[in-house]
Amino acid sequence: MNPIIIIIGGDIAPTKSNYSVFAEGNMKALIDDKLLALLYSVDYRIFNLEVPLTDAEKPIRKDGPNLIAPISTLNGIKLLNPTVLGLANNHILDQDEQGLYQTMEQLSKNKINYVGAGQDLKNAAKPEIIEKDGLKVGIYACAENEFSIAEESKAGANPFDPLESLDHIAGLKSKCDFVIVLYHGGKELYRYPSPYLQKVCRKMVEKGADIVVCQHSHCIGAFEKYFNSVIVYGQGNFLFDLTDNEFWNTSLIIKATFGDKMSVDYIPFCKKGIGIGLPESNMIEVILEAFYERSRNISLSGFVETEYEKFCINNGLYYLSTFAGFGKIPRKIDGLLNGIITRQIYSLNKLNMLQNFIECEAHRELFLRYLHVKRKEK
Repeated sequence: MNPIIIIIGGDIAPTKSNYSVFAEGNMKALIDDKLLALLYSVDYRIFNLEVPLTDAEKPIRKDGPNLIAPISTLNGIKLLNPTVLGLANNHILDQDEQGLYQTMEQLSKNKINYVGAGQDLKNAAKPEIIEKDGLKVGIYACAENEFSIAEESKAGANPFDPLESLDHIAGLKSKCDFVIVLYHGGKELYRYPSPYLQKVCRKMVEKGADIVVCQHSHCIGAFEKYFNSVIVYGQGNFLFDLTDNEFWNTSLIIKATFGDKMSVDYIPFCKKGIGIGLPESNMIEVILEAFYERSRNISLSGFVETEYEKFCINNGLYYLSTFAGFGKIPRKIDGLLNGIITRQIYSLNKLNMLQNFIECEAHRELFLRYLHVKRKEK
């Protein structure tokens, strides 16, 4: 049996800095020759398309930026020869349903398969199956619940629903030899899994996933082998020139080989100007060693919980001050004052109440439904 070799890349999002280069199809200006050769050397390529492709701006009301890329940028994307593009992410509905419909229409027109979004909840959950010489690899994509999520009669991304998604994975496994899950979730710019994320990804493995890739963090994280499967908690972007920092500037390609068994290799690359390329050999070693060190860390008893608690202590004040009604500037001032104002607002009793509203399923469901209704009214 000839093996299937698949490359899994992270987020693709043309930005204003390189719209014209994408539109011209000048991928050699964005990706160096060695990296392009690597992409073309395998059987199939999977990426996450982190932006709607549309020429009509219709930004939805949301928290966070509304991304958009002209349809013409598909000229460059299709030169990557993508086999499947994942659309289950927190930006695919940024330009409302029309933006998603145009994206799906253009991908279909150019014979590019996609997974993780659709005209409604049922269609968004449909997987994609790659088959070669009788060997089948299933691809399932889902996203954490943000502003991009599909509903029963509304287009959008496939949400992760523990009462549905795990059954979807198990069902796909029953039809395929191997299953890849693209999970758009986790905390941005955090290199470790949260305890909950680790629990979710491990449960996906127990239901049949052979590889679970978390793609939302915009940075290289860590990986673990769980049973006979692999979970990657963050691989970084693929081609997304939005910012320049230590997290954003390095990424991984995941090269998976499927045959009698599965093997996984990690190939680092770097952001270079408005594009990307393979680094020098010494830099490859530095990136991989940090990746392997974090991966060793998460195998230590209690590490994931302790590290995440530190992260929460350093970042939790933002959430608490936002719940207090503070805007951007008051939050910044309060942060400089070490949260003195916020701490005065929240007594222990108020913190207990807030925790109960968020943690208890019945309270959380009611409050979320109320927020949905009030947003629609406005």
